[in-house]
Amino acid sequence: MARLVRNVAELEALVGQEVGVSAWVDITQERVNTFGASTNDEQWIHTDPARAAAESPYGGTVAHGFLTLSLLPGLLQDAVFMEDMRMGVNYGLDKVRFPAPVPVGSRVRGHVVLRSIAAVAGGHQLAWEVTVECEGSEKPACVAQFLMRRYT
Repeated sequence: MARLVRNVAELEALVGQEVGVSAWVDITQERVNTFGASTNDEQWIHTDPARAAAESPYGGTVAHGFLTLSLLPGLLQDAVFMEDMRMGVNYGLDKVRFPAPVPVGSRVRGHVVLRSIAAVAGGHQLAWEVTVECEGSEKPACVAQFLMRRYT
């Protein structure tokens, strides 16, 4: 269940803390194939289970790193509900790393830390550090500094 944050003052009090953890998201072959078709990245390590089982160092197909990255807005929304936010805009990324693969058939979830908040015209810019955990992996699948703007 998402952590409820009522206003900017409550957000400011959370800087430097883990604000929430999202629910698990299933990484299915269908999701990976759809992402590959949408982005024209249909490399066999993602979309050919038989070949990946035989030739990949991962022992099967894995999700695209950018698929994992594209889950960040949903993971954030699932982890934190900002009650007074009228609109949120993805503003960018400062740093992204993919320390470990995400095997098809696994689940991921996001651990969300608020790193900073700053006033901008009409709202606030928030810098989130999102660590995407892959169930059963010792290393995170993705660690990203994700910037968003929120407007009330």
